[in-house]
Amino acid sequence: MVSETSGEGKTRPVRSPLWATTLAFNPGLRRCQEAAVHGSQLKADPERLKALLELTNAVATRDVASLAAAIAPNLQRIVAHDDVGLFLLDSAGDQMGRYALTAHGAGWTDELTAQLRPETEPFARWLAERRPVDMDLEQFDWTGREAIRRNITAGGLKRACFVPLATTRETLGFLVLNRRLPAPFTPEEVDWIAQAGAQISMALENALAFREIAALKDRLARENIYLAEEIRGAQHFGEIVGESRALKRILSQVATVAATDATVLVLGETGTGKELIARAVHSAGERRGRSLVTVNCATSPAGLLESEWFGHERGAFTGALAQKVGRFELAHQGTLFLDEIGDVPLELQAKLLRALQEREIERLGSTRAIHVDFRLIAATNRELEEMVAKREFRPDLYYRLNVFPIRIPPLRERREDIPLLVHYFAQRFSKRLRRPIESISRESMDLLCRWSWPGNVRELQNVIERAVILSQGPTLTVPRSEFESPAPVTSAPVTLEEAEREHILRALDETGWVIGGTQGAAARLGLKRTSLVSTMRRLGIVRPKPQARAGRDSSTR
Repeated sequence: MVSETSGEGKTRPVRSPLWATTLAFNPGLRRCQEAAVHGSQLKADPERLKALLELTNAVATRDVASLAAAIAPNLQRIVAHDDVGLFLLDSAGDQMGRYALTAHGAGWTDELTAQLRPETEPFARWLAERRPVDMDLEQFDWTGREAIRRNITAGGLKRACFVPLATTRETLGFLVLNRRLPAPFTPEEVDWIAQAGAQISMALENALAFREIAALKDRLARENIYLAEEIRGAQHFGEIVGESRALKRILSQVATVAATDATVLVLGETGTGKELIARAVHSAGERRGRSLVTVNCATSPAGLLESEWFGHERGAFTGALAQKVGRFELAHQGTLFLDEIGDVPLELQAKLLRALQEREIERLGSTRAIHVDFRLIAATNRELEEMVAKREFRPDLYYRLNVFPIRIPPLRERREDIPLLVHYFAQRFSKRLRRPIESISRESMDLLCRWSWPGNVRELQNVIERAVILSQGPTLTVPRSEFESPAPVTSAPVTLEEAEREHILRALDETGWVIGGTQGAAARLGLKRTSLVSTMRRLGIVRPKPQARAGRDSSTR
């Protein structure tokens, strides 16, 4: 600021174009200037005005940490103080985190220093009133805040000026300037601090907005990567097809529970479409706009399952070359689907239970708790009650999951749906494989309706796909060899478990006990390798010794 002398011998201030522009776009400095002209407590002080301008320029950053680092050295030139702290409210507005500010920069202490309760917490009341307060630290009631009192005593601090940081849209936190001298802050100093707080508030609001945008952008990128992987690896049955009473009952349950946020446990044999039901619950619920994140608890080795769930930090273990975000964190505000929950190792069930109850996780190699909010759906083909009785599954985890069970009946218990499914899959595969299938032979449909379908809908899907490939004309014909012994359930009195066991043993014999691969027993049965291994374990099927297998082959011949 400079001045000039008029013809009458009086001086008047001259504003440079830069100063005029600064006042026009900086309401805080404009109020300071107006206060000086009208003779309020803010007296014309060129040095302080210059320092306030430099503070405004210094905090114009998109990074909260850089903003905090710029506060202390510039604020010291406006009002003298010995210590300054910046306290930011969390998203809920009832807890505080603290930046410790010094003349050399800022450091985030990453701690919640207090719980703001308006009825007992004076800070909350002052925030609501949005007014600066001069505090006598020696007379302040520090009950319940012993840690803060010890820090103040250790620093020899006697006086403080509390300044709310707020904009027209939200309250962001507050600034506290401390002094070791007991003398109060003067009204003029409080006004200058309030003007500095107004500039910091606007800059802080912008920095927090940019940080939130960056976090959302990063989250969206992670979700896109996850969804791309899901699309590449997912196996879909298509839409839920059928008109049986059993299926209608299931869909009624889905509609009922989807309107809530309750945990759902989907039970059923392998191949019945448990994942389809989980997707239906998610799609009909309030979280349908966010991701459905699937975790197959049977496919990951026990040693890596925890990292798959919770993620890990770089260097957490050998091979952890970069930070990884876990599936639980990806499911935040969406739905988490834990498939094959019965295959979770007993030693990891306690950690899973804690994460589900507390809705907090810690990445491997980190001690920082991350809050996650998701809708939980679990599925299994195993009898969890029997596993609990055998101490193979924690009862507390079972009760945590078994809030709203949905049991899917096997295909043999809803045979009236088989013709609809056959037509659906025939149309689907004829389009995909470019085969002009127009009808299905009566004989083939009768065979399909009479078969026991131990692999359920997945097995039916694979049989129809093979039939479409093998059919030479417009009529779909299913080879009779698909339905050789064991006989359909309508003939010889054989139990379901025996029929399933015999069916699996025949497939294993025909493939030389090769389970995985395109030519293995799992592919022949239309099952996942892990599902076949789990079923073999349940039925007590083990590979026989060479002599025993030779004896079985001779007996069948």
